[in-house]
Amino acid sequence: MALISKATIQEVNDKLDALSVAEDYIRLEKKGGRYWGLCPFHNEKTPSFTVDPDRKIYHCFGCGVGGGIINFVMEMDKLTFPEAVETLARRMGIEIVYENSGAPSPEDGQRIKQDELAELYRRVTVSFHHFLTKKTEGEAALHYIVARGISAEMIDRFRLGYAPANRLWLFRFLSQKGYSGEFLAASGLFSPKYPQSSFFSDRLMFPIADRQGRTVAFGGRILGGEGPKYVNSRESTAYKKGQTLFAIDLALPEIRKTHGVYLAEGYMDVIALHQAGITNAVAPLGTAFTDDQAKLLRRWAEKAFLVFDSDEAGQNAAVKAILTCRKNSLSCAVVIPGGENQSKFKDPADILQENGPEALHKSMKCFINDFEYLVNRAKSLYDISALEGKARAVAFLFPWLETLDSDVSRDDGIGAIADAFEADRPAVLNDYRKRNASRRPQREEAASGEKPVQMNDELFLLTVVSVNLHLYPNFRKALGIGEIEDTYAKELFVALEECFVNEELGIDTLLSRISSAPLRNFIAGRGTSPEFSGDAAQLIADGIKRVKGKRLRRRRAVVVTKLRNAKGAASGDGPLDELLAEKMHIDTELRELEGR
Repeated sequence: MALISKATIQEVNDKLDALSVAEDYIRLEKKGGRYWGLCPFHNEKTPSFTVDPDRKIYHCFGCGVGGGIINFVMEMDKLTFPEAVETLARRMGIEIVYENSGAPSPEDGQRIKQDELAELYRRVTVSFHHFLTKKTEGEAALHYIVARGISAEMIDRFRLGYAPANRLWLFRFLSQKGYSGEFLAASGLFSPKYPQSSFFSDRLMFPIADRQGRTVAFGGRILGGEGPKYVNSRESTAYKKGQTLFAIDLALPEIRKTHGVYLAEGYMDVIALHQAGITNAVAPLGTAFTDDQAKLLRRWAEKAFLVFDSDEAGQNAAVKAILTCRKNSLSCAVVIPGGENQSKFKDPADILQENGPEALHKSMKCFINDFEYLVNRAKSLYDISALEGKARAVAFLFPWLETLDSDVSRDDGIGAIADAFEADRPAVLNDYRKRNASRRPQREEAASGEKPVQMNDELFLLTVVSVNLHLYPNFRKALGIGEIEDTYAKELFVALEECFVNEELGIDTLLSRISSAPLRNFIAGRGTSPEFSGDAAQLIADGIKRVKGKRLRRRRAVVVTKLRNAKGAASGDGPLDELLAEKMHIDTELRELEGR
């Protein structure tokens, strides 16, 4: 086993800047002879975590944890003592000397493998970037990104790239660099079923980095053909989606400086914000904003500005993110992209493309606090002119009320809710107490704005597929996600597609990719019922006919209504002829679908 020399350990201890190391993980403020901050090991509102830079120790008066700074690095990054010493030594430019040349321990081998994987991902990042900026194969991807208004500086800063359409190219390239087939198979860059086939092909590539700027995964945007719009690397020891934020390495300096962070929905939005000078912008990675991500940001930020799409999914995500922020001691506000012109622009990337970086920067100043946003959202979801609607709108704010950190704050919150909906304050308090005593899952469902899952033809069809995953490849050829209208059915479709692309099998894996708790419970509860037994292939075929048929008949009804309204128009009128042609086309599709 290779042991780090005592001299090396001593040199690390001697040269260690405890304050600088600790501030890599949390924000500290000086009070007296110590530096104070919120403890990263437990949830708290008032700082009780302290660092003594002279003695190079830390201690939390809230939870009692403490020790030397090397131990702090071990706890924060889940490292062994040798790994923490090596990490700090490299940071300070100290040569690492080992006392023996014995055979590496399993821990040494794992550390070496992680270093090799980090170097592999660095090389692949450089190669993809070269394809995008220098090779003819990447011209279409480069044209797309430039057409979206992204500058050459941002392309370089975010190390954007292009994965060649030839799925065999990457394996051959890396093999020529000396990488073994066994190592590449375990790298997460290739298909588990076809080890020489690249997981990413013909996609615009977004490297995903850790806080130190090391690439740990990739996100890829499709440029043509079939498949989901975006796919991410599979999770690994170095990459956990729910614990990682896109662009955290680039945003951290400004987050520390301003104590604020902009949370956007996706890669393009973050890049657009950085180009507009808002360099404290990050995004989750294909999942809802998680508690772990909020806790990570809370180390340095006090307030989060949510920049989500203005569509229904974006508004629901904003509600969930507000509650996640509040639960983890982050105050928050919701940005309204485009301000008064919100309806014209869906997201920051659109604003950048249409109006440029200055307009985008200006639009980010248009925001409202989380309470005001939730009130507006409740009024849009429920008819507050009716007694039942007003009661449901008031209850929509109760989960937010629960996140407040004191009885005084909650008392003020109850008054604010009563004023917002012109309700009686004692009545609001009474409803809150009743609701607070009810089952928590029901409260969480109200908090997210998610409606109860109700069976319909689309959801029935997708549920049959979910409990017969081997039939999904044929199903996806027959029906596209654009033909699905139900929100829950769409979410299930996306989860099925992600499992298919990642070559994952099993209902547990599928359920883990569904963010909606009501939908997960629905699939787990109803999937085993007798209604989904029998000839699965026939159930799917019949279900596809019903879904397609209903969609066509709805469209036909709209066309017929337009034709009736256009009665009396002269023959040869362009719009009228188009409507007649569309009706004939729909009638033909219906006859073919029904086998007539």
